[in-house]
Amino acid sequence: MRRERKRYTAEFKARVALEATKEQKTLNELGAQFGVHPTQIMKWKKQLLDHVPDVFARGCTRGGAHGDALENDLYQQIGRLQMELAWLKKKVGMEGR
Repeated sequence: MRRERKRYTAEFKARVALEATKEQKTLNELGAQFGVHPTQIMKWKKQLLDHVPDVFARGCTRGGAHGDALENDLYQQIGRLQMELAWLKKKVGMEGR
């Protein structure tokens, strides 16, 4: 029988990784506390430490992936609106004949 994979939110991963970076508890203790395998905690901690410089390198630009997703959505919406406008112009031009 197939078992569902656990999915963790970004907030949960960040909280666990921050606890791991404090090094007040062992990975096994954190694993027992949060219900996550110690190896997974090590991966999240490494990810956190690898991406910390990016936070300060960006400066004042906020949004990151969220900003990119929003930009893509807006471009898609512009494309749809342009297609609708072209279609309407074509329809109006046909009625005038």
